[in-house]
Amino acid sequence: MRKRKSSWLQEIAVHGFLFIMAAIMILPFLWMISTSFKTPAEIFVLPPRWIPKEPALENYRELFASINFGRPFMNTVIVASSITFLSLLISSMAGYAFAKFRFKGRDKLFFLILATLMVPGQMTMIPVFLLLRQLGLLNTYAGLILPGVASAFNIFFMRQFIMTIPNELIEAAKMDGARESFIFFRIILPLSKPALTTIAIFTFTGSWNSFLWPLIIAQDERMYTLPVAVSVLAGQYGENLGIQMAGSCVVITPILVFFLFAQRYFIKGIALTGLKG
Repeated sequence: MRKRKSSWLQEIAVHGFLFIMAAIMILPFLWMISTSFKTPAEIFVLPPRWIPKEPALENYRELFASINFGRPFMNTVIVASSITFLSLLISSMAGYAFAKFRFKGRDKLFFLILATLMVPGQMTMIPVFLLLRQLGLLNTYAGLILPGVASAFNIFFMRQFIMTIPNELIEAAKMDGARESFIFFRIILPLSKPALTTIAIFTFTGSWNSFLWPLIIAQDERMYTLPVAVSVLAGQYGENLGIQMAGSCVVITPILVFFLFAQRYFIKGIALTGLKG
């Protein structure tokens, strides 16, 4: 009886802790959404109101009237989608090679790739910027996309997942005369959908929210992405929190929609991906 009571109390404590942590994570987002519908005077009312007394779309109207969000939005879609697609293709190919092929120096090369995870991205920005300047890729889509295509973490993730695919499937396909391209696109990729979706969520979210690199590469407003455009908005409307919160809501809405549609595969990918060597 005591064990059941102790287990019951422990379960309540764990769920209570998780609920508190979830509330800490969610409350700032709810406040951002609420503030985006408030008037400037209502934002600073004490005590604060979570639900606007008179909700209005004025902040959103002024946002789209003052800044052309169409071009930054399209830039962000192009950059994030391209990085995600190319990263999935390269990571899955590399992961397949490291998981199923035997070649000289394979393990050493793989550990060398993993070692790059310990190098902060800020350290590589100046060399990459100088390289892209020499190639004439500043203020271009290629300059925004290419540095984010290869990811050591994505390669590691795909390798771990593909290692769980039975070798018998590949051997049977080869016995039937299948080429490597057929095996990769018709067997490996369909079986790797959970892992691919997980990587797609990580990569798309990171690319969509990326601020520092687009700020460095984009040298005029035509190549601004949404985070950069919102930072310009904050500079122009430093005292109008309502417009800033409206801009932030516009930025995160596509990410939330994308995650809601892909979360089933995301959870499955995390659960199925092994961590064996």
